[in-house]
Amino acid sequence: MSKRKICVVITARPSYSRVKTVLSAIHAHPSLELQLVIAGSALLDKYGNTVDFIEKDGFPIAARVFMVLEGENPTTMAKTTGLGLMELTNTFYNLKPDAVVTIADRFETIATSIAAAYQNIPLIHIQGGEVTGNIDEKVRHCNTKLADLHLVSTEDARARVIKLGEAPEKVINTGCPSIDLAKQVLKDPELDFDPISKYGGVGPSLNWRKGYIVVMQHPVTTEYENSKRNVTETLQAIKRLNYPAFWFWPNVDAGSDGTSNAIRTFRELEKPENIHFFKNMDPMDFLKLLKNSKALVGNSSVGIRECSYLGVPVVNIGNRQNRRSRSENVTDVNYDNEEITIAIKEAISRDHYPSSSLYGDGNSGKKIAEILASVEFSYSKTITY
Repeated sequence: MSKRKICVVITARPSYSRVKTVLSAIHAHPSLELQLVIAGSALLDKYGNTVDFIEKDGFPIAARVFMVLEGENPTTMAKTTGLGLMELTNTFYNLKPDAVVTIADRFETIATSIAAAYQNIPLIHIQGGEVTGNIDEKVRHCNTKLADLHLVSTEDARARVIKLGEAPEKVINTGCPSIDLAKQVLKDPELDFDPISKYGGVGPSLNWRKGYIVVMQHPVTTEYENSKRNVTETLQAIKRLNYPAFWFWPNVDAGSDGTSNAIRTFRELEKPENIHFFKNMDPMDFLKLLKNSKALVGNSSVGIRECSYLGVPVVNIGNRQNRRSRSENVTDVNYDNEEITIAIKEAISRDHYPSSSLYGDGNSGKKIAEILASVEFSYSKTITY
């Protein structure tokens, strides 16, 4: 009996860490063949060159799809998606997978979904059914309606996908695969490397061993014109706090150019002595860095997902994660440097929170591989509405 060919498309830095354990489980499964496609910003050095970490981890890459147009605005987002649709269509035609996996809600994932669905290739969507204050929510729900099998991360998400009209037996709560990595970190949480020595980055050397925070703030696509102002509020708060901070570069969303320019301008003019900047980091190293931090600051979903399991306090800024299910570790604030400063002081003054299993128990990768090996694939929906 031939192996099922499962094509997984990775389009950006967070997508890889989200499904790393899924890739491992598919690759190791005797009934499955992994076809890994790397696309979008995951191929670009400007955004951390995620493909380097993928190759280091030993995953075979079936295809690379270059599709990102410069500009970081709504128009280039649309054009990037269109280019991705054309290129991914050819990729799937050549690979002839038995099923395609698309992940979460980044704007370019809709290209993966359309390219698969229009060619009658069964589509599996991971992390559907969640809500946020961003264009990502529209993309996520579009992926849901194009997908044939839904592997969601929470019971709330499962209920929402079913309300969208999907057959309950095709909506399975597997938990979030990124929690699998967090579970490994909890077993061995020691920060056994020097972040600056190992990853370089830009900025002053920090006396971080007595305590530090991690900052990761992305632009909000529906507020992209305010990206520079929004991130400047956070920069001012972090500098004023004068507490060691490791700051990670933003994703390739509309407004990321404004966010990046604001960071560069602030760095050159203000010369903060307490902030060191990184582009990217190995997923396990990043989670260890988070686990040993006093808090995560910004608007990344890692604060909602992985940090809930790790128990790390989170200062969540703005509405990018609006309405997403969260645990008690998250404090929400506005784009106001005074408010941000007060919340960070509170976060670093307290102990970590108890681990939450809201997004899974840390065994999602193997669950997903078993489902992909045993489920009956289809590419049409027979629900009576």
